[in-house]
Amino acid sequence: MNYRHAFHAGNFADVVKHLALVAIVLHLRKKEAPFAVIDTHAGRGSYDLEGEAASRTGEAANGIGRLGDLEGEGALADYLKLARGRGFYPGSPAIAAALLRPQDRLVAIEKHPEEVAHLKAALAGVRQARVEEADGYKRLAALLPPPERRGLVLIDPPFEAADEFAAEVGALHAGLNRFATGIYVLWFPIKSHAEANAFAGEVLNAGARKALRIDIDLGATVPVPGAKDRLAAAGLIVVNPPFGLAEEMGDHLARIAPLLSDRARADIRWLAGG
Repeated sequence: MNYRHAFHAGNFADVVKHLALVAIVLHLRKKEAPFAVIDTHAGRGSYDLEGEAASRTGEAANGIGRLGDLEGEGALADYLKLARGRGFYPGSPAIAAALLRPQDRLVAIEKHPEEVAHLKAALAGVRQARVEEADGYKRLAALLPPPERRGLVLIDPPFEAADEFAAEVGALHAGLNRFATGIYVLWFPIKSHAEANAFAGEVLNAGARKALRIDIDLGATVPVPGAKDRLAAAGLIVVNPPFGLAEEMGDHLARIAPLLSDRARADIRWLAGG
């Protein structure tokens, strides 16, 4: 495995991605009916921010570490409560698991055996969570539609393969064919705006009729010494976003972005159906 998220856990991209995850799960909880969360690239579930990997890059210090004593309401308050945990930063499956009700369910998929072992330990006390050792892209279609007929699919690949954008779009297309009403969250790095915009176009071609794009850009100067080649912008595309998510994320990111970098800006726009 070439990619280790431990180097990047808690960075600016995680902050925005996980805040959106919390906001969406809280929306699903507004109805008594059960829902499912499917995380296709779950990772290890929990990351030691004082460990060698995180300390080497300093990315968490310039992500969640920059939020300091920030307080918030709604999803922001819940996210901060979960993210500020005694030197460990929760991955997306741990965040989702913490927000499940007894009737809800999490399927966390990870293909790397070492990460799977850590993930099982991180979710060991969560009765509603199931860990699968598998390729999330290949496994997803078989899990859809979920029996609950309500739910969220998080597709958050490591982008270690050259065809990752195409694989992500392919997973979305297959998912929408089986579970058209599901909420899908697709994470992507922004190293080229042309490439990111082309990806957004392919998401629409995959059948998304309602799609919201959320970008966070730290600006030209990345606030980590010697990190000129480090990722400085990332995005999310939310297919079938909950009502009000655009406005809610806009409010939260207006508070967060200036803390991440004095040049940071957040851009939220409808790709379709807004």
